[in-house]
Amino acid sequence: MAQNLLTTAVWIGMIKIVAQFGSAALAGYTIAIRIIIFAILPAWGLSNAGATLVGQNLGAGQPAQAESAVWYAVRYNILLLSFVGALFVVAAVPIIHLFTQDPVTLDYGVHALRIGGLGFPCYAAGLCWASAFNGAGDTWTPTILNFVCLWLCELPLAWLLANHFHAGPVGVFSATLIAYTLLAVAGAVLFWRGRWKLRRV
Repeated sequence: MAQNLLTTAVWIGMIKIVAQFGSAALAGYTIAIRIIIFAILPAWGLSNAGATLVGQNLGAGQPAQAESAVWYAVRYNILLLSFVGALFVVAAVPIIHLFTQDPVTLDYGVHALRIGGLGFPCYAAGLCWASAFNGAGDTWTPTILNFVCLWLCELPLAWLLANHFHAGPVGVFSATLIAYTLLAVAGAVLFWRGRWKLRRV
């Protein structure tokens, strides 16, 4: 619950930063984000399946099996979302064009979708790490990771890139890519350390 609230609050903050650059920028960003969220839904399902297996195997006293299940989920999630991300990078123009004919909105949407698509492998892995911690009964680790990487990194970085470094909306899109890459790397390190295996659900 806390993780969802953090994510929603960050998303609202990002919208407010993008909105200062006009309605076309906001419309393009919103279109791209909705497409990205729709594309990520199957990956959510796969990561949740991994979380279920983590809980079952830890409960059965088989931490090695739990870890193996997560690596399977990570592998297939990355394969799935890497394909989708590559599609978004290559075909961003016709995809966004399905939702708007305004050239300015189209341009912003294409940039947002392409930058978002580049981050799909990291999104895929990050989903699996977070679900693995939840499946092990450790809800604090993903909550803290989300707070640090999204609240303390993504939002300030988006504002700095957009305004201080004059990158505009592209800076906001890039901040999301950087933050979720950091989230995936930090999640991988904590998963590799293995303290989650000591938990019992």
